[in-house]
Amino acid sequence: MSALPPDASLSSAPAFGLIIVGDEILSGKRADKHLPKVVELLQARGLALSWSLLVGDDPRRITAALRDAFASADVVFSCGGIGATPDDHTRQCAAAALGQPLVLHPEARALIEQRMRETAAEKGEVFDAERPDNVHRYNMGVFPAQARIVANPYNRIPGFSCDGPGGGTVHFVPGFPVMAWPMIENLLDTDYRHLHRQGSWQERSVVVFGAMEAALTPLMEAIEQAHAVKVFSLPSVDHPQFGRHIELGVKGEPEAVTPAFAQLLAGLRGFGADLGPEMVQN
Repeated sequence: MSALPPDASLSSAPAFGLIIVGDEILSGKRADKHLPKVVELLQARGLALSWSLLVGDDPRRITAALRDAFASADVVFSCGGIGATPDDHTRQCAAAALGQPLVLHPEARALIEQRMRETAAEKGEVFDAERPDNVHRYNMGVFPAQARIVANPYNRIPGFSCDGPGGGTVHFVPGFPVMAWPMIENLLDTDYRHLHRQGSWQERSVVVFGAMEAALTPLMEAIEQAHAVKVFSLPSVDHPQFGRHIELGVKGEPEAVTPAFAQLLAGLRGFGADLGPEMVQN
């Protein structure tokens, strides 16, 4: 099981969200890989993903999703749709959601031109900035007016970040994992390094056999009221090792988890619950 740190209600950290854009995922042509990777990147830093949204290449829906993200106080990573082909709408939707014009970002223009010059040199060609396909490539640097650059170590073609009126920040990266994941990781290790929580949270759980979640709910509620932890319940009907069971646990700061988990075990034993293995994740 993957462990998660306390949710945003238990800490001062902002919530993290993920928007994945692309018809190819909704149609089944490609399987999404961003969600598990972003969860992994956050967990490695003691952070958690609070929500994720998958939306197709529909400008109306993309704009609505981004408007909500900008209106929140969340940190959101948006993957996909920032290219310059007709089915790429994310840049335009970000501008619409913010009410800002689209402009060619000067730093993005320089990075795109640098990449085009390097590509021409690799092919033994003379770079021609006026060639129609090169002129079109500059569109990949057309962002909302107040956007900031997100560096792309793979091929220099940048992503961008924008702040919304509600305090939400959205970081836009390409849909290609080879580009998106290093870009997100770099953002986490620079802009959000101060939020890293390695070693400051813990998850403890126990396998419970033959119990119903409804019967355990009062105990879970009592523990959350008494301790600064998050209680979780993960039922399973066909686990390969434990069969039908509930994994019941608490997560939070270690000093809060210890007494909370002790109360959980005492309460379960008071119910006469059949308990299996205990698990700890730091």
